[in-house]
Amino acid sequence: MAKIIRFHSIGGPENLKIEDLPLRAPGEGEVKLRVQAVGLNRAEAGFMRGRYFETPELPSTIGYEAAGIVEAVGAGVDAGWVGKQIATVPGFSMSKYGVLGEEAIVPAASLGEYPANLSPTEAAAIWMQYLTAYGALVTFGGVKPGDYVLITAASSSVGLAAIQIVNAEGATPIAATRRSNKSAELLSLGAAHVVATEEEDVATKVNEITGGKGARLIFDPVAGPGVEKLAGAAAYHGTIFVYGSLSPEPTPYPVRALVAKGLSMRAYSLMELRADPQLLKTAKQYVFDRLADGRFHPKIAKTFPLAQSKEAYQYLESNQQVGKVVITV
Repeated sequence: MAKIIRFHSIGGPENLKIEDLPLRAPGEGEVKLRVQAVGLNRAEAGFMRGRYFETPELPSTIGYEAAGIVEAVGAGVDAGWVGKQIATVPGFSMSKYGVLGEEAIVPAASLGEYPANLSPTEAAAIWMQYLTAYGALVTFGGVKPGDYVLITAASSSVGLAAIQIVNAEGATPIAATRRSNKSAELLSLGAAHVVATEEEDVATKVNEITGGKGARLIFDPVAGPGVEKLAGAAAYHGTIFVYGSLSPEPTPYPVRALVAKGLSMRAYSLMELRADPQLLKTAKQYVFDRLADGRFHPKIAKTFPLAQSKEAYQYLESNQQVGKVVITV
């Protein structure tokens, strides 16, 4: 038997249950992991509440990012994976392959080796955040020296990864967070400037920082009415990447600002990289190399044991953290 976290009804973290389930064997194209750590994401919080692009099949497992050791492989999978330490790349069904538990069965295509200088806890905090930021900012955004990049929800793990990538590419990261109590830490983690969106006008502040140029790239997981202010902070011919919908309110299309500045506003997700094997390979190598030589390093906000999975997700949803919340197994 293995302890697995599942939920039997749509709702919040209070619905998560630790269940003893029979050990499983991997099927064709699958591998079995002995899980060591699991990184938490807003995607799972939306998934358990029925607000994600995958609808849970109840009872459902949960979890995208596991670091662990490959214990067995199914038919058609290279046996050389057995014994390797890996971290899963999100993009599979959480209902079928959720990784939160003592063991996990995942598609072999979702395996990603990580540098030896990382602990399993750190390895559970890399692929979602760095690949999500890389895809928008580098692959599709073409970030370059001299660019100003506005990063909202900057204290999240993806936001911090974006700060590191923008710095690595010679551009200037402007971190946006709701209140100024996180400003000092964001500056210490690489942000060149911080905007407190509940205390300052975003467009005014960004235009002050950029000398009136605005941000060529805006990286936003919030959406909702705030996109109108983001459009005001954008540079001419800039791009707003919306990669989430944390706001419960409808998202307007700020057509006047878009037309006046020739802006682009587009939806984006990590799945765009997952859909193209060559793009994904390039992105994984970019991240791996920079983790290995220390240019990138994941920030762990807090860890919880598996028995406190409810509390871990509640903490994630509290917005207190700076960095990744990780469950250790």
